[in-house]
Amino acid sequence: MKIKHFFGNSMNAVKSQIWIAVCVYLVVAIARKHLNLAASPQILLNILEVNIFEKILIDQLVIEALQNFDGAPLDKQLNLF
Repeated sequence: MKIKHFFGNSMNAVKSQIWIAVCVYLVVAIARKHLNLAASPQILLNILEVNIFEKILIDQLVIEALQNFDGAPLDKQLNLF
């Protein structure tokens, strides 16, 4: 769970945001275990964040995303040393 900042200052707002983060993490962990996905929870969260409104099954979405990801550094990125 990575909460960078809270959107409200009241105790209720902070508690609500923490519980929402816990629920999202648990849903991702259950989906990962139930669907036997090889992706880590962080990668799965990133894939779901980008494709939140896509009408495709989660396992197909993750398989396609992992096939398109080669892990190589970007060619356009400059090297400092």
